[in-house]
Amino acid sequence: MSRPLLSVDHLQSGYDGTPVLFDVSLTIGEGEVVTLMGRNGMGKSTTIKTVMGLVPATGGEVYFEGRRVDGAPAYDVARQGLGLVPEGRQVFPTLNVEENLVATSANRAGGAARWSLKTVYALFPRLAERRAHFGSQLSGGEQQMLAIGRALMTNPKLLILDEATEGLAPLIRKEIWQVLADLKDTGLAILVVDKSVAALERLADRHVVLEKGRTVWTGSRQELAANPDVKDRYLGA
Repeated sequence: MSRPLLSVDHLQSGYDGTPVLFDVSLTIGEGEVVTLMGRNGMGKSTTIKTVMGLVPATGGEVYFEGRRVDGAPAYDVARQGLGLVPEGRQVFPTLNVEENLVATSANRAGGAARWSLKTVYALFPRLAERRAHFGSQLSGGEQQMLAIGRALMTNPKLLILDEATEGLAPLIRKEIWQVLADLKDTGLAILVVDKSVAALERLADRHVVLEKGRTVWTGSRQELAANPDVKDRYLGA
């Protein structure tokens, strides 16, 4: 693989002096879909927050397109072309759908902007129907669509989703996974966390498994399928 789009090397971080990440490493290439997998509390969300600059790194390095970004403020990290769909969605409750979408819109990838109100509404027709509704009036599934649409409106080079389908009804989860597959087909690089191992296996090119704040296994979908002991040891209930 040529120079990775995102490179995380021996990352360390934590909260209020309590370490959570001890040694996390991963790479994502152009157009690649990579998952962060592991049981609850293993450091997946903290990894994402540290990459995004929301939690300060205490060790290791993060590079995006060859530029070191650990230590940079979160707004600067985002400007490099990382679009975050945070855990819990965090849409603006007092803004309507359209205001949510345009509030942070940008063309961070440069060149012709792929994502606009028109293309987001084409991806999520339900948002077009609800465009005048406030964020607080939307269902959980609609809020997740809005959170994804809002991230896409920044025209990111890398889309990061933390708990992509958490708390959603089965039909909505199926729709979100199909949207992510469609985005993958466009060549968008994606880093995704979710509890549905089966769905992650179908979507991703490679998997990174965390255990107690450390990367303990990395491999392709084929390698994961061929190593059921990895799932039994690190992903089982």
